[in-house]
Amino acid sequence: MVPKPVAEYVPAKRVGNLVYVSGQGPTRDGKAVYAGRVGKEVSLDEAYKAAEICALNCLAAIKSVVDSLEEVEEIIQVRGFVNSANDFHDQPKVINGASELLVRAFGDRGRHARAALGTSNLPNNIPVELEMIVVVAPCPEERNTF
Repeated sequence: MVPKPVAEYVPAKRVGNLVYVSGQGPTRDGKAVYAGRVGKEVSLDEAYKAAEICALNCLAAIKSVVDSLEEVEEIIQVRGFVNSANDFHDQPKVINGASELLVRAFGDRGRHARAALGTSNLPNNIPVELEMIVVVAPCPEERNTF
């Protein structure tokens, strides 16, 4: 189930064959699974797992605007934000949790461009937030019917 937005936005927006996914945190049933800054209250291993949960929540958001995840043709971009302690510099290792999950799920279609950014704070003190852009199959009414 896609997490409910915490403000005035939608979890995902489809424009033609693209789906833009709003930032998703490591939440389940409306509660953060992890909280704190990576390298301080949250370990690298926990942050990696948090990024996996973020990716699953992104997939749930995608599913909210398509009939099936089988419609995902390609993951284009993943942008990951890591709530980092001042001396933490392994943001790419954290976001690997999401990237590796997507490649396991979609194979080569899951390989994507990516940014792994460190930040001093994220909403509700979550350790990781993820955005995605994906290509999906055309809607039936958009398909060429020749």
